[in-house]
Amino acid sequence: MLDDRFSSGSGEWLGPNGPDNDVVISTRIRLARNIRGHKMPWRSNQCERQEVEAKLKSGIADSQIIPEGAYWSIDDLSETERRLLVERHLISPELAKGRGSRGVIFAPTENLSIMTNEEDHLRIQGIHRGLQLEETWRVTNQIDSVLESRLPFAVSSRWGYLTACPTNVGTGLRVSVMLHLPVLVHTDQIKKVHTAASRVGLVVRGLYGEGTKASGDFYQISNQVTLGRDEVQILRDVRTMVLKIIEWERGLRKLVMQQDRVTMEDRAWRALGTLQYARKMNSEETMQHLSSVRLGINLEILHDLGQERINDLFLYTQPAHLQVLRGAPSDPEERDISRARLIREWLA
Repeated sequence: MLDDRFSSGSGEWLGPNGPDNDVVISTRIRLARNIRGHKMPWRSNQCERQEVEAKLKSGIADSQIIPEGAYWSIDDLSETERRLLVERHLISPELAKGRGSRGVIFAPTENLSIMTNEEDHLRIQGIHRGLQLEETWRVTNQIDSVLESRLPFAVSSRWGYLTACPTNVGTGLRVSVMLHLPVLVHTDQIKKVHTAASRVGLVVRGLYGEGTKASGDFYQISNQVTLGRDEVQILRDVRTMVLKIIEWERGLRKLVMQQDRVTMEDRAWRALGTLQYARKMNSEETMQHLSSVRLGINLEILHDLGQERINDLFLYTQPAHLQVLRGAPSDPEERDISRARLIREWLA
């Protein structure tokens, strides 16, 4: 069963000990690739999608790049199991909601995954804890090189890698850093982050990327442009902006602690008390309170909680995780009761 793989903890990328982990949750790099001589997934019929998927599965299996990974056909999974993979950032919402032959293979550590027949034939993803742009790129690029030696990627001498979406043409590279920015939100300066990012060709997105909203003060910073810039330039642009945002968030944290420490203490302790005693809790409320507790840990207001436990709760209180792993009912109100019970148990 798919859910059996996820009963013992979160993926390594959600661990608490990554570089700059007080602000940066994870670094993710995706590469979009297509197979020469085949229509893009959005133009192909089921027979063509099956043919492409078979080629990709064979190439991935022969390469042994994820030797302990199992290939999962999305159509063989329930809607809840698909949402489970989305919540763990192993597949995109687009793959979960797509049509026809498509699937995913991922490493047991969950720091590597390869999606087939999403928007493009192939999406290669590497994800690591904290700010690790170079290491994440090295691992993802290595997988890409191995697969390119076995599969005929669609490449133009003029345009680079050809992709379904014009914004991915060129390198096909999407660099994304997930940040926890509670004080930028608290001081109403998050709009300035959006503006600063857009000026240098970057974009601020929600928890699950494009088309999703921020939740629990979590935001993703990623590049918008792939054509006309090489991988080194894109990585450098993202790093420069992320380091500025980290400095900005840390500076504001220090300032508010100097000017209004009681408010920050009240926010952290009030959130912890609610989580410890509430009998019903929806997803959005949970994310916000966990965000405040995580901030309290990093500001050394709360001393008896580990960041790892809080990071895990961000994941295991999501709807699909509750439904699949805790046997929580699909009824929203009953699920909210089950969520509150889980939080109380974990914080006891």
